[in-house]
Amino acid sequence: MAKEKELPNTSHLGAKIAIGARSLEEAKQVALEIGEDHALPVKLDVTQEREWELAVQSLVAKYNQLDVLMNNAGVLIRNSLMDTTIEEYQQQINVNQLNVFQGIKAVVPQMEKQQKGSIINNVSVSSFAPIRYSSAYASTKAAVVALSKSAEIELGPKGIRVNMIHPGGIETQMLEDDRTSHSFYQSIPLGRVGQPIDIARAAAFLASDESSYCTGAEIVVDGGMTLGTNDQ
Repeated sequence: MAKEKELPNTSHLGAKIAIGARSLEEAKQVALEIGEDHALPVKLDVTQEREWELAVQSLVAKYNQLDVLMNNAGVLIRNSLMDTTIEEYQQQINVNQLNVFQGIKAVVPQMEKQQKGSIINNVSVSSFAPIRYSSAYASTKAAVVALSKSAEIELGPKGIRVNMIHPGGIETQMLEDDRTSHSFYQSIPLGRVGQPIDIARAAAFLASDESSYCTGAEIVVDGGMTLGTNDQ
């Protein structure tokens, strides 16, 4: 993401954004929704190192800078520990964990040149409060927390911040695939399932200079779910 300060305060918050997806057509569709003047669609399979390199090259070639990386890809395969296959575990490692490592490595050289950058890793409350049948998923998310904190120790002196967001239940395809009943979320303190905009607002804060003294931070966006429920 490359910031353009002269733009008005709109849905993209004055930013030029690269939208990465395995399907270039899907990335193009999202870019159209944001506005072609503000979004660059790129093909990006986050498990492929070369595609990360090409995506960063495309972004820097177009905007001449790279201010923010939002690592947002994730996959959840719910199975009991004993029923989880090696293939399922490896898939979650590749998408949830390895992609973050590769993304960080891909953007750091440009951010280091600029002596400034913000890396935001979208993790999960499962990293510290796992749900049933999620041993593989939770372990990959916990690994990202350790990676993020370790990376910040190295990258902070280069002017690069690394922060985390921990979503709870958010109304996305993952939640639908998990077949989780929305009635559960009526029992949590804020009484509703989260919306993508709730995560976007936290990400916007961490991307901006408003959070310039925040690094290694973890923002929990779960409606109070991990505090307990309102059931008496």
